[in-house]
Amino acid sequence: MFPVPKPALAANTYAYESEPMVKPTGFREYDARWLFEKEINLMGVQALGLGLGTLIHELGVRPDIVTAHDFRSYSASIKMALVTGLMAAGCKVHDIGLAVTPMAYFAQFDLDVPCVAMVTASHNDNGWTGVKMGANRPLTFGPDEMTRLKDIVLLAKFRERDGGAYAFVPNFAERYLADLTARPKLKRRLKVVAACGNGTAGAFAPKALESIGCEVVPLDCELDHTFPRYNPNTEDLKMLHALRDEVLRSKADVGLAFDGDGDRCGVVDNEGEEIFADKVGVMLARDMSAIHPNALFVADVKSTGLFMTDPELAKNGAKTAYWKTGHSYMKRRVNEIGALVGFEKSGHFFFNKPFGRGYDDGLLSAFAVCDMLDRNPGKSMADLKNALPKTWSSPTMSPHCDDEVKYRIVDEVVKHFETTKAKGERVCGQPIRDLVTVNGVRVTIEDGTWGLVRASSNKPELVVVVESPVSDARMRDMFKAVDSVLRTHPEVGAYNQTI
Repeated sequence: MFPVPKPALAANTYAYESEPMVKPTGFREYDARWLFEKEINLMGVQALGLGLGTLIHELGVRPDIVTAHDFRSYSASIKMALVTGLMAAGCKVHDIGLAVTPMAYFAQFDLDVPCVAMVTASHNDNGWTGVKMGANRPLTFGPDEMTRLKDIVLLAKFRERDGGAYAFVPNFAERYLADLTARPKLKRRLKVVAACGNGTAGAFAPKALESIGCEVVPLDCELDHTFPRYNPNTEDLKMLHALRDEVLRSKADVGLAFDGDGDRCGVVDNEGEEIFADKVGVMLARDMSAIHPNALFVADVKSTGLFMTDPELAKNGAKTAYWKTGHSYMKRRVNEIGALVGFEKSGHFFFNKPFGRGYDDGLLSAFAVCDMLDRNPGKSMADLKNALPKTWSSPTMSPHCDDEVKYRIVDEVVKHFETTKAKGERVCGQPIRDLVTVNGVRVTIEDGTWGLVRASSNKPELVVVVESPVSDARMRDMFKAVDSVLRTHPEVGAYNQTI
């Protein structure tokens, strides 16, 4: 019988090598993340695999599962520890090896395998690991499945079974790329900078973009798990500034940045200006709704208000529903309401038929940007961006807040603004027009300026975003108002970046 995992063990001890360690906070709302060797050890990963296999049987799903891993120095060993647990639970493992996350999702369809377990730390710094899991393609686990998995693992409610097996699927990347690029080539010869931060996407992005007819300028595409220049995170300013510099140097039409596991794409225009992913989403929604009138879109609560107010979207009959931030929440919502695309401000875009299969793929997002430029031969990326109504938006800001307290802090911030609205008190000198509390709190005042506070689902942080359709000064006023509430909680630490 597999032992009950411990929440903490001292490294370099007998216990560390002979007992499983799994810190409870690693089970997030829609995936799992831990600091490897500090919050989970290899036996703990085995326990996770055994728990996941137990849950798959409990869900009544065929116990066949795709596994893959990202390019970290420790990811392959973590994956194999996970595989041993899955096999002990009676699962048949189809291992596609080194991959970007969307390649694992594609494998579920291409290999006709219902389940997936992708070992990836996504855009997190080195030292982190995690698993993105699903048992109902194209969806990934949400809070219900993650809560049940946590219960099984931490209480050792495992059920070991016979029938486990392992098979490696060779050369799967070629199948993924062939499927992705089985489409018409671009009519317009675009010069594209592909920035990969030395992460996993570097093995695939340049080749894929060349296949559709782009002239590719590679930037940090050599795989190097030390990430020598910057972390491969499409919201990281160091990565975006490096991309900006290369776009300007090479006189490229657009710069495309890919995160550590290749499911997100960031964009820099031909003038070197970063375009936040929600604004890219509005541009793509304009382009796609012109082809598909009356299209339905989903945007997460961090996203710009332009999805509701843009006159071009209104002219095309497009409708947008705001929803919870998080790749699993968004995938599920896009699938539930039959949206054409779901746009998340972090850069996860979910393309449904006829564009995709409903999951997030950074390369597919990059192709959509190229297609939009192809359909507008006389316009640059900056032209398309400047055609949007003007708003002033912050980056996604992330003050530190420990996992153990962050949800309580957010609940208290929600209550603060609910009380403020109920009493008719003002924020930034104006009454509150609207509160959205589906995911933290999004407070919108009379002139349309809004601010959001929510808990990060995968890091010990809060998430803060502000935007104003009026002025930069009003955006900054909203940030000060939101930050002043957060500063009443000493548990909230410094920001990763600010405005």
